Amino acid sequence: MKPAVKYHIIYRHRTEYPVSVMCQFFKVSRSGYYDFIRRLGRPEKDAALAKIIAEQRKRSFGTYGYRRMWLWLKSQNIYCNPKTVLGIMKKYDLLSEIRRRRKWQQLGQQVHKYKNLLNSMNRDLYDNSIVAYKTGTQQTVNLVLDTIRLAMKREKKRGAAELQLHSDQGFQYTSQAYFQLTQEYGITPSMSRRGNPYDNAMAENFFSILKTECIYRHKPDTFAQANEMIDRYIHFYNHERIQCKTGVAPLTLRHSS
Repeated sequence: MKPAVKYHIIYRHRTEYPVSVMCQFFKVSRSGYYDFIRRLGRPEKDAALAKIIAEQRKRSFGTYGYRRMWLWLKSQNIYCNPKTVLGIMKKYDLLSEIRRRRKWQQLGQQVHKYKNLLNSMNRDLYDNSIVAYKTGTQQTVNLVLDTIRLAMKREKKRGAAELQLHSDQGFQYTSQAYFQLTQEYGITPSMSRRGNPYDNAMAENFFSILKTECIYRHKPDTFAQANEMIDRYIHFYNHERIQCKTGVAPLTLRHSS
């Protein structure tokens, strides 16, 4: 419950119970309550900006921290200090949730391994956009292969000889089928070192974002619900979610170049 709501309750029942007792019950300070009383009936100076931030918070699924919100405000020609944005988001309970961390693990038998070429990748690390994705109830080789085929279909205008595909050492990526498909498309495979998830940090970072900002917060009951949620979130991620480094969404960067 927001402090302002608590103050309103205390004010409404001030003739029934001692103010000090109610402040203690609601875990608010008496000085804060009396400051609220002094401001009562006067509009908050930051209320208009708080409303704009609240509306964008809703559009961004409650995922924007104050830095990303500050960048979004700048894109809307609303200029203010980042600390001002932080203060308003704290005051009106508009802060985003803190991300959860995950552990790296390895499954399955390895057939093919590849040299780590991450440092020389031509990105879609360029704009951090998600080119293609597939969902499934199990991790399978076919899930990976179908995703590669979809990505190549969407990126058919780009030369396959220029593509390098980085992965961890999961069994899907060390399989014979994966090896054959990369050869078919002329893709150069790149692979993280064993036991070192940092080489694949870009992919791991995205999955952390997806799980924290989408899955963990809403906890879908069915696979169909999860699919719909992921589709909606990845569209938001590609087209709207501001990157702190660039100040724009991933595909905005691509389309502007």
